Amino acid sequence: MTTQERSGQRIVVIGAGSAIGRHLARTASAEGAELVLAGPDLGKLKDTAGELTGPWRTVEFDITDDASAARLADEVGPFDHLVSTAAVPANGPLAELDPVDVRRAFAAKVTGPLFLAKHLAGQAREGGSFTFFSGVAAWRPASGRTVMATTNGALAFLVHALAVEIAPLRVNAVSPGIIDSGAWDKLGDAKPGFLRQIADNNPVRRVGTADDVVKAVLFAMDNPYVTGTVLHVDGGARLA
Repeated sequence: MTTQERSGQRIVVIGAGSAIGRHLARTASAEGAELVLAGPDLGKLKDTAGELTGPWRTVEFDITDDASAARLADEVGPFDHLVSTAAVPANGPLAELDPVDVRRAFAAKVTGPLFLAKHLAGQAREGGSFTFFSGVAAWRPASGRTVMATTNGALAFLVHALAVEIAPLRVNAVSPGIIDSGAWDKLGDAKPGFLRQIADNNPVRRVGTADDVVKAVLFAMDNPYVTGTVLHVDGGARLA
């Protein structure tokens, strides 16, 4: 879409303080949408808002809390699309997993999206959609990533079920692979080698960018004949 083609649309971005959430918000705002930026850190949300060209508002939101989803519904009102990038990883060996962390991981990826649909589906306008974030770990599990693999996989099946239950409202998921969005900067000097290894093992021979993911989200939002689908944005990593 070009500038102003989303004029009149209200888009809710949960996790708008993250790199990909911020990129999505900037893109949709530049195309004329009104943004509702939701997440647990109002400071990060306001940082995102400072980069937007159109109308916006921020809402403090905890995806692990059903009551918070109900309050979000009251704040948002009618909307066109909702996107949640939320994730609360609980990684590590099985013997060291903290039950609290595990419950929060499932809340972010499974019960949280479920309650978002429960409280907000009735407020979506005709042609609206929900888009949630799964991840390549569900299709390529690794040691120490059992909770991540399970929650991402559960979300994929939740998308199938919600697409049936709340039809004709559309529900989809985007499943990113390794994305150079800034999350890997913590590796320091080891980052280039890590990303090079990922690229060498991917069929497309590169790592993903935030723009790759946002394009998939916009496709899921805009295509009226796509629902109950997981869009894999992983460079083919799940096949490698």
